[in-house]
Amino acid sequence: MAKEIIKQGNSLFEQIKQIDENGNEFWYARQLAKVLEYTDFRNFTGVIKKAKEACVNSGQEVSNHSVEANEMVSIGSGAEREMPSFKFSRYFCYLIVQNADPSKEVVALGQTYFAVQTRIQEIQGLEAYQQLSTEEEKRLFLRNEMAKHNTQLAAAAKDAGVIAPLDYAIFQNHGYKGLYGGLDAKGIKQIKGLKKSQQILDHMGSTELAANLFRATQTEEKLIREQIKGKQKANQTHFEVGKKVRKTIEELGGTMPENLPSTDSIKKLDKKSQDLDLQDKKDFKNQGNQPNPQNQGSDNLNTI
Repeated sequence: MAKEIIKQGNSLFEQIKQIDENGNEFWYARQLAKVLEYTDFRNFTGVIKKAKEACVNSGQEVSNHSVEANEMVSIGSGAEREMPSFKFSRYFCYLIVQNADPSKEVVALGQTYFAVQTRIQEIQGLEAYQQLSTEEEKRLFLRNEMAKHNTQLAAAAKDAGVIAPLDYAIFQNHGYKGLYGGLDAKGIKQIKGLKKSQQILDHMGSTELAANLFRATQTEEKLIREQIKGKQKANQTHFEVGKKVRKTIEELGGTMPENLPSTDSIKKLDKKSQDLDLQDKKDFKNQGNQPNPQNQGSDNLNTI
């Protein structure tokens, strides 16, 4: 199933997405269970229960993300039968795959797909982002988001055991290698034609910044959620998340980040961005505030 998803280009999770009469997207529980390779729906109900608990723990109303519904299910020979089921929001699907059997490759693909897509929806849902009309404005917005989340990522990495500045540089390179097909910061600068003194993030367009923002936020959450300890495990986590984000970009038919063109320094766009480098360098001095890993409830099924 996982190989089929990769070959199809568009993710199978996207293909089974439904749109109701009000324009709300949702996924049927039985269809999702089948894609996640649960042959017996009764085994999937335990995953649903865990997802509901996680939803409550994140401060969300379960009824906004999971509602009872009837679903037409194939019973063979072209016949269908109406069966009790649920309609899930994208966020609830994210919770489902986080609590599904991690040994299944398709579950790992689902974790990446719903994590990235939920983060995209979260950003696009921000009022500030919706008001942006130019590429320059989007770059500034995402670069500032990146600076903020790099600080939070540094805090999560420190809790995992990544403390010294050199260790943090190695940790960051593992994330880059996963996302950029094996390239570290030095390799990225070479392929982008950047000087050693130039900051990679300052020369990214909005698409590339968004990919790196997903990498940073998802690594931060995974380090916290799974209580990962030790430099090697933290490094591997960052690499794996970067690799999964890269795979999602591939599935969606996007351009690999190393092939995206570099742009003029963002510092030329806004004088305020001159503080970004300073903020990034203060990652280790501003680790008092821990991030809230449950910040992804941007979609709901209120109107279903």
